[in-house]
Amino acid sequence: MISIYNINMKTNKTNLNIIISLFIMMIISILSIYAATTFLKPEFNNIYLKQLIFYIIGIGLIIFIKYKGFNLLKKYHLLIYIGINILLLSLLLFGININGSRCWIYIGSFSFQPSELMKISLIITISCTINKFKKKKKNTIKDEFILLGKLFILTFIPSILTFLEPDTGVVIIYFLIFITLVFFIKLRKIWYITFISSFLIISGSIIFLYFFKQDLFIKLVGINIFYRIDRVLNWVYGNGYQLENSLISIGSSGLFGFGYLKNPLYFPEPQTDFIFATFTSNFGLIGAIILLFVLIIFDSSILRLSLKKVKLVDKYIIIGIFIMLFYGQVQNIGMTIGLLPITGIPLPFISYGGTSLLVFLFVIGIILNINREINKYRN
Repeated sequence: MISIYNINMKTNKTNLNIIISLFIMMIISILSIYAATTFLKPEFNNIYLKQLIFYIIGIGLIIFIKYKGFNLLKKYHLLIYIGINILLLSLLLFGININGSRCWIYIGSFSFQPSELMKISLIITISCTINKFKKKKKNTIKDEFILLGKLFILTFIPSILTFLEPDTGVVIIYFLIFITLVFFIKLRKIWYITFISSFLIISGSIIFLYFFKQDLFIKLVGINIFYRIDRVLNWVYGNGYQLENSLISIGSSGLFGFGYLKNPLYFPEPQTDFIFATFTSNFGLIGAIILLFVLIIFDSSILRLSLKKVKLVDKYIIIGIFIMLFYGQVQNIGMTIGLLPITGIPLPFISYGGTSLLVFLFVIGIILNINREINKYRN
């Protein structure tokens, strides 16, 4: 009886940590987006209300996934994966070009971003594929080769479609999910040696051609891809108007910031890519520390869940979700303070964006569902 009580307490504590962290992040998000409207055109003055509405819708989504939806996702994961790839392809064929990108599907006044939906679909599809492989008692080197081929194709198809939109930041997340889950399978060492060697050779070749043979590099990949890589590598030199203003805003904000709604400098995308700079310039070092502390509590709660005795497929899904969220946090904050290249990755649960926010809330439903199943199983 005592052991059951202890299990319930631990499960409730995990849920409580996640829910409280999520509530604080919602408050920070609404406050930051409202502060960002001081930089934006009048037609964007109500985006903080839209973010609140998306949070309310997302809470309903969490409840549905926690109690009913997760098993349906696992059951029909391949159909969902194929459906989202069709949406990605339709964007390239029929999508509306806005500022050189075809990332959004518009249905009247409603719009959504299929590449964001693909993140969670890819996590579940790869996890289910690995789980099916692991159910075999003995796997030969040929079986492992076939598995890696399947996983690479599953990742490569949406990556190409998303890259052509173009949305390089999301492609990086796809491959991070793929690489992380592959390293958790525990295959023969030869595959990891081959992978690391191939990665170093390809990366080294790209860097060499970019810096020393630019004419040949442009002939091989085209001028468009060259400029996209050039934009990413600008962070090495600290170039960029928005980065400079972001660094000045954060660096001069002091302990408590400049005061709410008193942003000193303009930088593009203050409600999305540079939301951390917006928040810090308003609330200073103390505000930034509070946000980072909340993120640590939130992330550690998810990570601890992966260490519990859960179904293998659920363990892989938790790891994929953790990598997706953790990378988003590190990349967004890192690019805001000049430590990482600017890739347009939103800060999970904080940045404005309906599709991305609903996807992040969607995975909270999955986490709570898995935690609930752990409690039921142990009881």
